[in-house]
Amino acid sequence: MYELYSNKKLKVKLKNIAQVQSGIFIKTDISGDVIYLQAKYFDEQGKVNTLLHPDLKLQGKIEKHLLHEGDLLFAAKGTKNFAVKYDGTIGLAVASSTFLVIRINSQYQMHVLPEFLQWFINLPVSLQTLKSGAIGTDLPSISKVVLENLEIYIPSIEKQSIIMKISELHNQEVALKRQLEYLRGIEIQQKLLKAAKNHIHGE
Repeated sequence: MYELYSNKKLKVKLKNIAQVQSGIFIKTDISGDVIYLQAKYFDEQGKVNTLLHPDLKLQGKIEKHLLHEGDLLFAAKGTKNFAVKYDGTIGLAVASSTFLVIRINSQYQMHVLPEFLQWFINLPVSLQTLKSGAIGTDLPSISKVVLENLEIYIPSIEKQSIIMKISELHNQEVALKRQLEYLRGIEIQQKLLKAAKNHIHGE
């Protein structure tokens, strides 16, 4: 087994701890049992930005491509590249061919948090490394091999948890600042509108 926790093994390639497979290309139906996840369903932060409806029948090759809780989807095609963790609460789902599916090997699932792996891949430095290996100009594509060879720094599970908590707090801070800026903008516009009305009425 590849030893993660000796001092010399904190940096590993993704392929040493996870399997990477391509999503599938298949024609959807009006209704079905399984959601066909596509990159357009996610925003820049990897959050679902639309209502999801099952549009594939649970038959044939679909069953063997069903996503597992903890799987990561990496949007490998186009300029909007991101990793997102599959949330089983949305229902049964498979990934479209715009994604590469990352599944942490069973022997490491107790030692590598999917959320940490998602966070690490989404770091600007990681995405830049991956983008530098993309091929194509009109529709750049990051290959399975390029993703597999991404080097991952993996601290202890305790440190991973701490990093995730700090990251979540930072995200909350950013969201609050955006909300405050939005509310401040409304306040300023209201004051300017009031000043304009007062000027018109000679007040």
